Amino acid sequence: MKTSLLQHRCPRNILVFRALPVGETLCAVPALRALRAACPEARITLVGLPWARDFPRRYPGYVDDFVAFPGFPGLPEQTPDLPAIPGFLTELQSRRFDLALQMHGESPLANAVVALFDAGANAGFQPAEAADIAATDTASAAFLPWPTQGSEVRRLLELTDFLGAPRQGERLEFPLLAEDMQALADSGAADDLPADGYICLHPCAGAGADRWPPPAFAAVGDALHAATGLPLVLTAAGSDAGHAVQQALRTPARHGQDPLAPGALAAQLSEARLVISDDKDIAQLCAALHRPSVGIFRATDIARWAPLEQDQHRSVWAPPGFTADEGVGEVLQQAEALLAREQPARLRARARA
Repeated sequence: MKTSLLQHRCPRNILVFRALPVGETLCAVPALRALRAACPEARITLVGLPWARDFPRRYPGYVDDFVAFPGFPGLPEQTPDLPAIPGFLTELQSRRFDLALQMHGESPLANAVVALFDAGANAGFQPAEAADIAATDTASAAFLPWPTQGSEVRRLLELTDFLGAPRQGERLEFPLLAEDMQALADSGAADDLPADGYICLHPCAGAGADRWPPPAFAAVGDALHAATGLPLVLTAAGSDAGHAVQQALRTPARHGQDPLAPGALAAQLSEARLVISDDKDIAQLCAALHRPSVGIFRATDIARWAPLEQDQHRSVWAPPGFTADEGVGEVLQQAEALLAREQPARLRARARA
């Protein structure tokens, strides 16, 4: 059942709380688009992790302001900056938001944090199994049980549906800024890259169970380089996983010395002919950049985190212990299909130019 929270009189000052890594935050862009379309005159402020401070300039049509979240005890996304929390809360409370949307997920703690912002009304998600919400004033709250199935993009859109904001499409976006390209150039990671493009390998820097084995990454990279002549670029510079893949490759791979900020990394991925990764954030970033990718899923929920555009983004399920050399053959098959599909499009684009 939908609530009429946005259907009759839109709030003028809206806070959206989603303090998550890059790919997970990008999944909220379609919901932000729907929110803006439903409330075109509202001032929308995103409260997120510090990496997202460029959101108002990157998405001026959807977000007007940004406040960096200092973290909070019990929320795992970052180590909380305890001395900064009181000032952060005081600032948000002083802004007198009409509505605070908890778009962080099903966490009851996230609801409790949003309640501390002291907005006129709170809305968002509650745990699927919860009978009641934590808010003390249920008349000023509208919480949707967390959807337990489907993609993250569509789960978040279920919230804006529930609040009365019609969908404006499911596509992801990551507009590049001039400083993204400059940061990439300054890093040296883009030096001597050919105009015809390259293949990016991005191994996950997370826990071991989520990582595709470095020899499997290397086998795919070496085979694709041998078949296409395209150079390889390692875009996980500085991580243990990146070093392990580099050592396993027979083909020399270009790489920077330091990890890239999200904007610079996006700039590098934007010129790739193909991206191979076992990182769900990179899968969503490639979807937002509209760059072909093969995502390897090991322990992460593939139905939730695989990109929706399956023609351009192929997802391979290869859990630990998977046979056939950990899915190397399937990844290669999907990669070759994407490269073959992309080549005619590139030739047509050159002819038009």
